[in-house]
Amino acid sequence: MMKLFTAKQRGDAGEDYTVHYLRKNGYKILERNYRQKCGEIDIIAQHGEYIVFVEVKTRSANFLARPYEAVDRKKISKIRKTAAMYIAQKGLDAYFRFDVSEVFTDPQCGKVIDINYIENAFEGDSYESI
Repeated sequence: MMKLFTAKQRGDAGEDYTVHYLRKNGYKILERNYRQKCGEIDIIAQHGEYIVFVEVKTRSANFLARPYEAVDRKKISKIRKTAAMYIAQKGLDAYFRFDVSEVFTDPQCGKVIDINYIENAFEGDSYESI
């Protein structure tokens, strides 16, 4: 049986859906897929006085583990380093936070069916359980 959606297509759909969700909720999108040698940040947005670094995890609704469980210590470390580079590169003096967007798709057709948006999913300088 052929896969209807590749992992990349599913991930892109999750990011697009998250961008739509953020805009609808008053966020201004600053960057998408910001890359440095140390890592990548899916979405960088501004919400009020905060610069928000968003990690998007998209999974089929029948996937056994929660999407945020894929954001482990190693991933968090990469996100923090990449965010620090972004802040330095842009010369920002702002509050910032790290959010995780869990996007769930229909197992059959790959269409987005739900989102669970977690603000302050982890701290900037220490690992916190989500």
